[in-house]
Amino acid sequence: MRQRRPGADDGRVTEIITGLYMSPLEILALLGAVALVAARWLPSVLRPRVTIAAAAILAPSAIVLSVAGIRWQLLPVLAGAALALPFALSPLLRRRTGRTAWRARWWLALPGSLACVGLIATGPVAAWAFPVPEFPEPSGEFAVGTRVVQWTDPLRPESFTADPDDRRTVVVQLWYPAQKSPAGTQRAQYLGRTEQEAQTVSAALADAVGLPGFLVDGVPRARSRSVFDAPVAGGGERFPIVLFSPGSGGVRTQNTAWAEELAAHGYLVAALDHPYDSAAVVLDDGRTVRGETSSSGDRDTDEELAAGWTAVRAADLGFVLTQLDRLDRGETADPLTGRLDTSRVAATGHSTGGAAALQAARQDGRFGAVIDLDGYPHGPTSPALGRPALALTQAVTPDTDPRYLPRLTEALELSTATSYRLTIPGAAHLTFMDGPLYLPPVPSIVGSLGRTESLHVVAATTLAFLDATLRDRPGDLAGVLSAYGELSVHHPGGGR
Repeated sequence: MRQRRPGADDGRVTEIITGLYMSPLEILALLGAVALVAARWLPSVLRPRVTIAAAAILAPSAIVLSVAGIRWQLLPVLAGAALALPFALSPLLRRRTGRTAWRARWWLALPGSLACVGLIATGPVAAWAFPVPEFPEPSGEFAVGTRVVQWTDPLRPESFTADPDDRRTVVVQLWYPAQKSPAGTQRAQYLGRTEQEAQTVSAALADAVGLPGFLVDGVPRARSRSVFDAPVAGGGERFPIVLFSPGSGGVRTQNTAWAEELAAHGYLVAALDHPYDSAAVVLDDGRTVRGETSSSGDRDTDEELAAGWTAVRAADLGFVLTQLDRLDRGETADPLTGRLDTSRVAATGHSTGGAAALQAARQDGRFGAVIDLDGYPHGPTSPALGRPALALTQAVTPDTDPRYLPRLTEALELSTATSYRLTIPGAAHLTFMDGPLYLPPVPSIVGSLGRTESLHVVAATTLAFLDATLRDRPGDLAGVLSAYGELSVHHPGGGR
């Protein structure tokens, strides 16, 4: 499979080749640069031909890539070629002018050649470390459609602003089972409705974690596996609903691969942007709301702040469920009217979003199940959680907050329904989102499961839980979950 780079109109040569993380033109430029360096070490009869061929490949490739939008990963390749070019062309120019060709002794030329090779090698390494993400094909029976909606709660003031007339607004992306689109239909932009929105969100996310924005400039180029505004799947089936809250500073699209997998299996996934908490939220009127939440450095103060932010998120989840119920009942004309099963709903989230999901399920009886993706349970632990819960966690390390697992265990043991905690070996905090697709595969950052295996594990375990709790599908849920890690089952009353 290959991925079209948005904005490029020069055919398949600008597509990123999966596994190589470079396009055909980029590979040609790389080969041309290597050939320029290698020409110095070839027999004199071959040097002119190789030099001319290398320049003939490199120059047009660089020109086309510059027009189409060159990636920063190719810049060291071009720099290495530029350093090698004068030394490669010098013997040719001397011959044309009749002057005796001069060739530096090998021990003088070797350091320069090695420096050029080092620069050139940086290109493919950087393309591998910070690739344009390639989203896996969902395994379900349905194609996937997506769209973005914006809803304002007239009953809830915006707590992040001083304007008394400001009301809480959320932006929600829906992924749903869809009809198969015609071949060649453009897939949905990742991170935003448009490339400009995607670039805004990508820059905000990079800034939030202290990364230079250019390092992840491949992310807003990506396309997911869904299609914007695709027709809803036929057949009249009602889709169970999965609401999703992202991590602190996270955005609605951060678990796109997971959402598409669930939608392909017949679920409606609604992921939220939480304005003033998400890194950047682009509203319908074009305004961008930046994140304003940040830690104080004091543990008690931060816990109080996090509990407040979690409460806002939990209220957002309940509000969105109300809007989906109105949509299903036809209060507004919508292709999804009559297709949503609002009696089968799960609250889910990653990190702080997982805490919000737990809180929403405690407060709102409409939620029938809850999934916490490595989230510390901020806020009160009462009332008791009365819904089946699945908590996926990374392995405990010396750096893990010592309060995390006891707090999570307390929340699960107080539940009046059977709950599960699954510790996944090789997982890190960012394993539970799309990060493994585009961040360097460093175990401390994204875990050691690999770019696609991380997504598979999270999708397979959560899908098994949702099928069992929302669809009452028979099977050994504990057996399925335990195949992926260390499982603890918490029965009502505190038994295991």
